[in-house]
Amino acid sequence: MSVRAPHRTTVTVAGMTCEHCAKAVTEELCALSGVLAVDVTVSSGKVTITSDRELDGVEIAGAVDEAGYSLAS
Repeated sequence: MSVRAPHRTTVTVAGMTCEHCAKAVTEELCALSGVLAVDVTVSSGKVTITSDRELDGVEIAGAVDEAGYSLAS
């Protein structure tokens, strides 16, 4: 049996200002298939997603949008 290393993806989310914002983004991203963990730094807007598969940028953007935010360009 082979063990696959987790994938890590870091994005910047625009508009987060508090822990409530971080929680909303975390909940939506955690709902994506394969997501193992989400680490949010509100002050920088950086979000690191750890997953057991490579995530598509469109699905990440969709989850962030569903939380009420957008990816920074």
